[in-house]
Amino acid sequence: MAIHLYKTSTPSTRNGAVDSQVKSNPRNNLIYGQHHCSKGRNARGIITAGHRGGGHKRLYRKIDFRRNEKDIYGRIVTIEYDPNRNAYICLIHYGDGEKRYILHPRGAIIGDTIVSGTEVPIKMGNALPLSARYSNMEKTKLFQAPTKPEAPLVSKRGGRVIHISFDGQRQIES
Repeated sequence: MAIHLYKTSTPSTRNGAVDSQVKSNPRNNLIYGQHHCSKGRNARGIITAGHRGGGHKRLYRKIDFRRNEKDIYGRIVTIEYDPNRNAYICLIHYGDGEKRYILHPRGAIIGDTIVSGTEVPIKMGNALPLSARYSNMEKTKLFQAPTKPEAPLVSKRGGRVIHISFDGQRQIES
């Protein structure tokens, strides 16, 4: 993912930079409707919030938050920018021929395979099962309360990476 720096030709392009992702048109069956913005007007068309309006027309993308394709591997085909949520999304082609959008996992690149299910390897992009239990975990200082041994801490490396074991079989790295 390269960063494209603009040459200063007008004041609007001065110091401009764009993260150049794969540019592609959104799938027609994964977008719907014209996402109507009120542009600062009420139902009668009267301006109620000033200095709003204009902008590019945006279509809403259907994002798969449930990830209920169990034990079917999917491949990341494109990484696109979603203007409605100010984030990147990935187009996934599953093995059974279905195509879905998911939110872009940090570090995932085009060609990576992802899967969701009960017995999947724990890595970035894979969906953790709902049956995985953990409690009292914080990102900053404390990862496990001593009275709840549901997800014991296994090891630490460098103060930034930890391993949490689920039932002594699988480990998660954070």
